[in-house]
Amino acid sequence: MKRRIVMSMLTGVTLLVSTLLGAAPAQSAARPAQTPSARPTAPADQPATVPADQPTPVPAEFGTDWHDPVTAAPPVARPPGRSCRVTVAEARFRDFTPYTGTYAPPKGCGDRWSKVVLRLEGHVKGRQFDRLGYLHIGGVEVLRTSTPQPSPDGIEWSVEKDVTRYSDTLRRGQDVEMLIGNVVDDTYTGIIDVKVTLTFYAGAPDARSTPGRVLTLADGTLTAPRNSERIVAEVYATGSGGGCEEYWYLTVPSNAPYSCQADGGPYREVQIKVDGQLAGIAAPFPTVWTGGWSNPFLWYVVPGPRAFDVKPIEYDLTPFAGILNDGRPHRVEVSVAGVAAGQSGWSTPVNVLVWQDTRSEHVTGRLTAHDSGDLANSSVWTPGSEQRVDTEGDHRLTVAGYVDTSHGRVTTTVRRSLANTSTHRWGDGENPDALKATWTDDESVTVDGRGPARTTRIHRTYTMGGTTTVGAGDRLRTVLTLGDRAESTVSRGGRRTAWSRLDDTYSGDATYTINVPRDQRHAVGTTSERYRLRGSAGCHDRSLVTVQGVLTEERDGC
Repeated sequence: MKRRIVMSMLTGVTLLVSTLLGAAPAQSAARPAQTPSARPTAPADQPATVPADQPTPVPAEFGTDWHDPVTAAPPVARPPGRSCRVTVAEARFRDFTPYTGTYAPPKGCGDRWSKVVLRLEGHVKGRQFDRLGYLHIGGVEVLRTSTPQPSPDGIEWSVEKDVTRYSDTLRRGQDVEMLIGNVVDDTYTGIIDVKVTLTFYAGAPDARSTPGRVLTLADGTLTAPRNSERIVAEVYATGSGGGCEEYWYLTVPSNAPYSCQADGGPYREVQIKVDGQLAGIAAPFPTVWTGGWSNPFLWYVVPGPRAFDVKPIEYDLTPFAGILNDGRPHRVEVSVAGVAAGQSGWSTPVNVLVWQDTRSEHVTGRLTAHDSGDLANSSVWTPGSEQRVDTEGDHRLTVAGYVDTSHGRVTTTVRRSLANTSTHRWGDGENPDALKATWTDDESVTVDGRGPARTTRIHRTYTMGGTTTVGAGDRLRTVLTLGDRAESTVSRGGRRTAWSRLDDTYSGDATYTINVPRDQRHAVGTTSERYRLRGSAGCHDRSLVTVQGVLTEERDGC
């Protein structure tokens, strides 16, 4: 398949990287599931058979309307008690003009909150690509999201996110800026209409998860409070804005005959440096937007993991607190390994969360260990009737440091280990085009001070396996499975005190006729998602299935 096909469907997003771009589960906004009971699904290129008792029959192919976007992720839990709601933004996006306004804190819920929940409600109709967007309050990025592609009859969707960690910003009046860059013309008619609110729940915040200060960089520098005892940077890193970095996981070495090339192949790593010294590494999540893999019919109802929830990467910079606490500005830089210097395609805005020692004016300390292994990256092209690129990459980093606080010396050790393996195969004219890839990101943070040492371990695994082919009659078919998995444990003194296990799996199989008007595509498709989250805090297990845009199954397993 020629890459122009992918570009026309996958990279319809035209946002400028400099203005671009988390968000959270998209919830069904208007319509209930048409069929709550389980039922068998048909292959993607065959009509589905419909049980006689089904209230809304499954059509033989996609029509001009389908179920509103919905995900299997859990809604944000809300505490009981008094709450207050504030509207942050109301806008209709038809171009690249940002919405600007002002925010004022709520009245009647105090200035300390047990939880703050952001909710975006949107609707769009007609024809439009997927678009990316952000929301800044006081310069702090509190939401990064993407949009679903609409039906001619129109869709509604919503996104919720726990933004309690930004309470410091929300206690004061702030400027607001929001942008979902869009193009509206005679062909692309969808105007994106959104409203964003914040709901505040009165009560005491969790001091461990809610920082005292939320900072942004000033000309690439950070000036931290002199009494900082814990510092965490969050980076909303996203390959976006059109071009090959929007689907970086498919790039190949420059000597291979493929339309998206990168000198080192598809290995990507998001790095953060403090004063030029490597301070953190992370694997970016391979987000697939709602036009991805050449096939929007995969995503009309159920988006891929994180497509509406662009979670930030977190880096614990506490080992560097002794350096950052001198009251001077320090350069903080984010870069993406695997992307040539000066090349566009990634957006990496940074927030810095700071916990302070309120009993000290100045917390001193030092960096005691810094061990950065060599970044290994091998991407080998094997020519033939079937072209093939095999990639293996890995990197390790360990940093440690201490701070002398009012409650004693606290040492923090951060270890992170990344690995990526992938096999990319394609035929003549890039038809078929197939990828099987796995990314792992293992992290441990040990805090040793007064009392038993506390260690948090997270093992993240991201997977992608799919094939796109163009067959007889210009029928394009995509079969794809995506996985977002994480296992985490917290232990104190060697004894486990908390744990969780996440498994969010998406599967899709959709077919349509390319190079014809929209009403002649004769598209069919089956998609599913199962989101399982279990742990010491409880259980969530939800499954969704759609056929030709009809939500045919919605099942809870806990």
